[in-house]
Amino acid sequence: MHTTSNFIEKLSIRFPIIQAPMAGVSTPELAAAVSNAGGLGSLGIGASTIDQARNMIEQTRRLTGQPFNVNVFCHAPAKRDPVREKAWLAYLAPLFSEAGLDTPDQLDEIYTSFLVDDEQFEMLLELRPAVVSFHFGIPSADCIACLREAGIYTLATATNLYEATLIEQAGIDAIVAQGTEAGGHRGMFNPEITDECLSTMVLVRLLAAKTTRPIIAAGGIMDGYAIRSMLSLGAVAAQMGTAFVLCPESAANTAYRKNLKGQRATQTRLTDVLSGRPARGMVNRLVTFGEADGSPFPADYPLAYDAAKRLNGAASKLGNNEFAAQWAGQGAPLARELPASDLMRVLMAETRIEE
Repeated sequence: MHTTSNFIEKLSIRFPIIQAPMAGVSTPELAAAVSNAGGLGSLGIGASTIDQARNMIEQTRRLTGQPFNVNVFCHAPAKRDPVREKAWLAYLAPLFSEAGLDTPDQLDEIYTSFLVDDEQFEMLLELRPAVVSFHFGIPSADCIACLREAGIYTLATATNLYEATLIEQAGIDAIVAQGTEAGGHRGMFNPEITDECLSTMVLVRLLAAKTTRPIIAAGGIMDGYAIRSMLSLGAVAAQMGTAFVLCPESAANTAYRKNLKGQRATQTRLTDVLSGRPARGMVNRLVTFGEADGSPFPADYPLAYDAAKRLNGAASKLGNNEFAAQWAGQGAPLARELPASDLMRVLMAETRIEE
């Protein structure tokens, strides 16, 4: 049986708290603050260029000598479908007009998957972060073996038992059990397969009973009371994302923070409208427009995300933030606006973890 004490000793951290990677929101300052406070800070580099990712890792190392996690996207390359993409762009045309943009002629695959990104792989082998985690799938056996030989501890997200079994068989060190409550993108390997939307509680118990890997609970965990509950269910640690968005060290902008502190935070939804893959965020006009009766299927991931980002980039300059992807979990109303180090102290006190 895997225990919390064994897990934190293995990672050379003090407390069973992992700050979720949150590409676009996590920063070197946030990751370092969490790691310096005894947890495991994380960087999400799936949306970054090689130079940006390298700079983030190197900057984090200048801010902390403690371990931190680097997360990559392992999604299947986009399925190009000109008819589907054209229909989606045509449907969004009124919103592009409202934002002062001509409707694009085509959509770009804005994120390169780690599965085909040799540069990203070589960079990780060179820089050797303490932990590397995978989202949307897992890389090849050779890749995992090379990371292990480099002394890198690996994590991968599972949303069901089948995915967890694949992770275990691949030799990855630990499994992040992502319940449906979680904010941001579902880590499901194949979004075309029906998602049971298992809760974090059910998924943690299921994976703790049916797999041999350490289980990290993720989804809806906003305070130490929930952390303690997940540990009692068999998790060795808790991964928390939305709980850290209001920290001053995060990259969340003013509009995102305002909504997370207001009524908007009480309504989150899993939707593929924003990016082409199921993801949970606060409901806004783009979500309701994209899910209206008669709307076409969004373009595949990350092509639909290209459209949303273009819309938001132009509209936000006009003071309109209704097209932004503001990811948040179901526990969003419980978010607290504290520096990361202070939040870590509060979480540890609530979990009854002593220094």
